[in-house]
Amino acid sequence: MSNNFNIVPPAQNEPVYSYVAGTKEREELSHTLECFNNSITEIPMVIGGKEVKTDNKVDIHPPHNRMHKIGFYHRGNQKHLNKAIDASLAAKHEWENMPWKSRASIFLKAANLIAGPYRYRVNAATMIGQSKNAYQSEIDAVAEMIDFFRFNVRYMTEIFEQQPNSNSLNWNRLEQRPLEGFVLAISPFNFTSIGGNLPTAPAMMGNTVVWKPAENQIYSARLIMEILQEAGLPDGVINMVFVSGKDTAEACFTHRDFAGVHFTGSTGVFQNIWKTIGNNIHNYKSYPRIVGETGGKNFVMVHESARPSQVATAITRGGFEYQGQKCSAVSRVYIPKNFWPTIKKEIECDLDAMKMGAPEDFGNFVNAVIDEKSFDNISGYIDRAKKSEECEIVHGGNYDKTKGFFIEPTVILTTNPHYETMEEEIFGPVVTIYLYEDNKFEETLHLINETSEYALTGAIFSKDRKAVDLASDILKHAAGNFYINDKPTGAVVGQQPFGGGRGSGTNDKAGSMLNLLRWVSPRTIKENFLPDNSFKYPFLDE
Repeated sequence: MSNNFNIVPPAQNEPVYSYVAGTKEREELSHTLECFNNSITEIPMVIGGKEVKTDNKVDIHPPHNRMHKIGFYHRGNQKHLNKAIDASLAAKHEWENMPWKSRASIFLKAANLIAGPYRYRVNAATMIGQSKNAYQSEIDAVAEMIDFFRFNVRYMTEIFEQQPNSNSLNWNRLEQRPLEGFVLAISPFNFTSIGGNLPTAPAMMGNTVVWKPAENQIYSARLIMEILQEAGLPDGVINMVFVSGKDTAEACFTHRDFAGVHFTGSTGVFQNIWKTIGNNIHNYKSYPRIVGETGGKNFVMVHESARPSQVATAITRGGFEYQGQKCSAVSRVYIPKNFWPTIKKEIECDLDAMKMGAPEDFGNFVNAVIDEKSFDNISGYIDRAKKSEECEIVHGGNYDKTKGFFIEPTVILTTNPHYETMEEEIFGPVVTIYLYEDNKFEETLHLINETSEYALTGAIFSKDRKAVDLASDILKHAAGNFYINDKPTGAVVGQQPFGGGRGSGTNDKAGSMLNLLRWVSPRTIKENFLPDNSFKYPFLDE
């Protein structure tokens, strides 16, 4: 075996295809969408590298075409979780002792498979299964997932390169060991790339993983598993199971070899996970790593010096891309009163031009929300706002679930900065605007900082540098990702590591070295070339 320290290929952000009319990529994607829509896909669990089927088959329907069946998956139970845990522990010794460059090669190959032969399949699965338009899918399921794999390989090598100082008598070394036990990855519906990153980041560092993808992302998750297997991932390193949260908690959080959880989802679920782990802390071999990115109530603060068209674009893109179902989506906006008529006109112009419908029609900017539960929750907020004396529906407010779960991009104007849609996470195409007095810019910054339990993303729009600096200082803890004159969405791996604090998670920055460091346990080694032969120090001599 070679002992050379190899330099991995440079990590560069994957180019994003435009899918404009007349391009080859649009033709290829359209063809793949047609094939997927006209076939029924069976999706088994994968445990120990083997397909696992059950008698409990659950149908899959696109959110934008709820009567159309595109496939079904095999739902498991606690028995399957126990098998997945056993498979991960059985694969652990060989995987953690595999040379890091071999592990790196697997994920670099997976990145190239997505960039090449799987590109249109991954996009089509995400567009149909999660109701994303072509561009939103491309930046997520393709570009970001590739970036996660490539940049994490680079960060892994940088972690291994970091070594302590030594001298002529002592050789000091730092060894990064994978955690003892298995890691549980729980991924959300809204980003296919997060489904790819949550299990693979710990695995890259030598851990073995039980992966529970969200029910509404299973249609694209099966392709991630297929790509990893084709790239050469050994059996049992990542085990994909489709089980309930209750079964997951009972099987994983009570297991002696539970080593950590990599989570993206709701704040309430994450807090319950943390509490459950705490209640079982005496059972574990070691203290589990708890890494989570959860909710957001993301803000845009507008200074009187801002350009109206730029603010409007930040609201309409940041609030309504992927139907507002991004953890980072714009949800609350603060605008000076005298500035509002101009910005309102710009917003209305944008929204009037937006089309809504199925993602197969490339002219649609807005698609369906993920499921009926989400639809009912979002429409409930809209209905209450319509009845409230503190609110005015500026645009939208209509919804229909006859064919799919469609909700119009909705803008609410409120006189109450603490109205529920200013404080609670909605996770849908609803943006609420509050107009502040023109001379209360600084006071409003404090209002933003104190309004929400979350601290994920936020933005300031201003041409005045003093205003930007003041906002940056007052809001330093209000957002883990802070944007100046840009919408607070669209973080890019290698450029803006993503994560927030407060109720938004542990801020371990997905897509950075910081996240990978959570999945290793360092060991310091000191080798002494000339050990002492006596207990006596020189100061003891007379």
